[in-house]
Amino acid sequence: MLTIYGVYRSRAARNYWMAEELGLEVKSVPVIQARRVAEPLAADAPFNTASAPFRAVNPMGFIPAIDDDGFVMTESLAINLYLARKYPGPLSAQSVTEEGAMLQWTTWAATEVEPHAVRIILTYDVKAEDSDQGKATIGAARVALRTPFSVLDAHLSNRDYILGDRFTVADLNVAEVFRYAMSQSAMFEAAPRVRAWLTRCQARPAFKRVMAIRAQETD
Repeated sequence: MLTIYGVYRSRAARNYWMAEELGLEVKSVPVIQARRVAEPLAADAPFNTASAPFRAVNPMGFIPAIDDDGFVMTESLAINLYLARKYPGPLSAQSVTEEGAMLQWTTWAATEVEPHAVRIILTYDVKAEDSDQGKATIGAARVALRTPFSVLDAHLSNRDYILGDRFTVADLNVAEVFRYAMSQSAMFEAAPRVRAWLTRCQARPAFKRVMAIRAQETD
C-alpha cells in the first residue's frame, strides 16, 4: 500500500491528488509542518516534521514523503512523476517525447515558478499581505512571475492542456505550483489561457475531493 506522509495543507496535497486520479488506496500519515507547532520537540507535540520518527523517513524534515511498499521517496513533484510511470494510463507519458516534456514542464514549474509563488502564499499564511514588507515581497514575486505566466499562456494558445488535448501529470504538477499564486487575480486576468487551464484542472473530481478533505483540517 502507498503511504503518504503529510497533511493535506501542504505540498502533500499534490500527491493525494495524484493518488485520487489513479484510484490508489492510500494510508495517510498526517505529519504537520514544524513551523506550525509552538514547541515541535515537546513530548506532547503533534507528529510534525521535526519529530524523530519522521526524520527517520526524511532526514531533511520536509513533507511530503511516501513509502510505496518499502520504497521511500521524497520531493512531491518527483513522486507524482514516479506514480505516473508506475501506473500507466492517460496521465502517463505515451512516448519518450511526452516523458521528456513532462520532465521539462515539471522542472520548469519547480525552478521558475514555485520559489516566487511560495513567497506569495507564505506572506498570506502569516497575514502580512497588507504590511509594507508583505507588499514588497508580493510585488517582487509578481515581477518575477510575469515571464513564466506569459510563457505558459503562449504555450496554451493552441492546446487545452500542457501536452495537448488530455490532462496529464504535467498539468497536475504545474497546476499545483500555480495554485500558490491564485491570490493574485490580476496576473491571471493578464494570462487568460492560464486562468482557463487552471480552472479546467481544478474542476476535476479528484482535485475537488482532495480540497474538501483539506478544508476539514484544523490548525
